[in-house]
Amino acid sequence: MKFPTLLAAGLAASAHAQVEMDRLMRLKTDHWNQMRAQGAFNQYDNARLGAVRPEPCVNGKSGPYSCDRVDMLSFLSHSQLGSSTKEGNDVWGWTSPDGREFGAVGQTDGTAFVEIDKAGAMRYVGRLPTQTVASPWRDMKVVNGYVYIGSEAADHGLQVFDMRKLLSVRGAPKTFNTGRDLTAWYRGFGSSHNIVAHEEKNMVYAVGTSRSSSCKGGLFMLDVSNPANPTSPGCVSEDGYVHDAQCVVYNGPDTQYNGKEICFNYNEDTLTIVDVTNKASPRQISRTPYAGSAYTHQGWLTSTSDMRFLLLDDELDELDRTGVAANNRTTTYIFNITSLASPINTGYYQSPVKSIDHNQYTKDGLSYQSNYNSGLRIVDVRSVAADPTGKGFKQVGFFDCHPEDDAAGGIVEFSGSWSVYPYFRSGYILLNSIERGVFALRYRG
Repeated sequence: MKFPTLLAAGLAASAHAQVEMDRLMRLKTDHWNQMRAQGAFNQYDNARLGAVRPEPCVNGKSGPYSCDRVDMLSFLSHSQLGSSTKEGNDVWGWTSPDGREFGAVGQTDGTAFVEIDKAGAMRYVGRLPTQTVASPWRDMKVVNGYVYIGSEAADHGLQVFDMRKLLSVRGAPKTFNTGRDLTAWYRGFGSSHNIVAHEEKNMVYAVGTSRSSSCKGGLFMLDVSNPANPTSPGCVSEDGYVHDAQCVVYNGPDTQYNGKEICFNYNEDTLTIVDVTNKASPRQISRTPYAGSAYTHQGWLTSTSDMRFLLLDDELDELDRTGVAANNRTTTYIFNITSLASPINTGYYQSPVKSIDHNQYTKDGLSYQSNYNSGLRIVDVRSVAADPTGKGFKQVGFFDCHPEDDAAGGIVEFSGSWSVYPYFRSGYILLNSIERGVFALRYRG
């Protein structure tokens, strides 16, 4: 019978993906332990990194950092941001109703908050410690002024913090209490790997929760219409573990889904698309593997106005030298999603340098890519409709926050930048570095 055969194949694929995820986390942990032993996280305690005054990108340099059309406006080290571990991870942003811009800066032992002023200078406002213990993995997203923070730390659950509390902080930075200062502490799951936000629908999805739970690490749904009392209307578990996702109200060429809530899931070895409109009965539309797959990590639509293409990054293809990534150069896979049921991998883009990709977000035809050792890479992807092979893609700016490997043309390892936030109305960009701190940048394209 076909069904048992498909089921067996699916279970085998899931088991292999778990092995790869375990290997990936082990590779990172081993690398970061080596960095700790070498003192990599302590060398920026008192060092001046060109942080106080702006450092324009001139003749390929912004202070000590290689660059092209990206200026460093300010910098704060993780030590300056109150972290005792001095190690960073994710980053996201929030703009208050009166236009003030704030960043939530992930660290292994908590979340630091910064404000970016009109000139791009950052001020450390305060921090929210981890809910339980430290972990290299912390992720956050913002919905209607509340930041939702998850972590791989055991029993961490989901912290719900009202960023409007930052508006009244004056003088010394404030350390917020993980009890009385939280709007809520949701404990319907313990650890999570990433947090996905669909602000338009007041939904948050925790992904990468326990594989042994009934949700199998899939989309753990949370209705946050009442931030003080998040509730879970369901789960997407059909394709198992989800590493990251983007959820939208669909308005694209596959008109049968217009108005539906669609999630594009990055599921370790596939692009998996799911209709989550009916939370009690989500429907998987497609599950698409691709040549060169090693560990499907994250991705983003090239445009939320036409929803015809998306970009996908794979976190192990450069390291494992799979497919076109055998040359170690950062590889971005392009998918035509005109038919949600039949996505097509139409091509790829490769960076000029060697590096592992991690997170990317698109805005106004540009992909802002946080690529570990090569830092921020800004890629013009506006040619995708005319030529979906990616041959027309081009790098239009960069800021390399890890200069140690510049002379070698890049190295494929897990140092440098973790993530980027490019959505402030001011045009300022936040880039969070694992071993250094957070950079406020400006692209002059």
